[in-house]
Amino acid sequence: MTAADPRAGMRRIAVVGNGGAGKTTLANRLGALLDLPVTHLDALRYTDDWATVDEGTFVDRQRRVVATERWIIDGNSLASLPIRVAAADTVIVVDPPPVVCLWGLLRRRWRYHGGRHPDGVHDRITPAFLRYVWRYRRDHLPGVQACVAEHGGDAEVIHLTSHVRVDLFYEGLAHHLGRGAR
Repeated sequence: MTAADPRAGMRRIAVVGNGGAGKTTLANRLGALLDLPVTHLDALRYTDDWATVDEGTFVDRQRRVVATERWIIDGNSLASLPIRVAAADTVIVVDPPPVVCLWGLLRRRWRYHGGRHPDGVHDRITPAFLRYVWRYRRDHLPGVQACVAEHGGDAEVIHLTSHVRVDLFYEGLAHHLGRGAR
């Protein structure tokens, strides 16, 4: 890979953002395009029967992933975000408006009927989670941005504020790699 090849700087990618924003979809698409293994935080956080693992186990699992040379991790845990952004060369913030995120949650529920999805997401819609999604930009995004600024080092930060921007980013990368959009 050459310096002009975006893959040279995209070997360790943290994808963060609101619930229903499309993080997992983007992570899976990028994983296929860049030939990177994708890890979903939900898969590290929960057991197969939806039990939450203890925080120490959750953190240790993340540390093992980020210790490898190549990865994409998608998910939101702000408490452990420093682990991911400190090791990332690229941080992608997927940040469409809250209404779009809520629509994404509803579409996911309709498609999968709750539970654990094949793409690694746990679907647990509660009133508290809906409030979190609605208030994410106001209450949570500033903390994410501060964490990235503090721990992200030289990581490139890509802030995508709509699904159109996500698609344009992906298509531009695919075009640059000569693979066309997928």
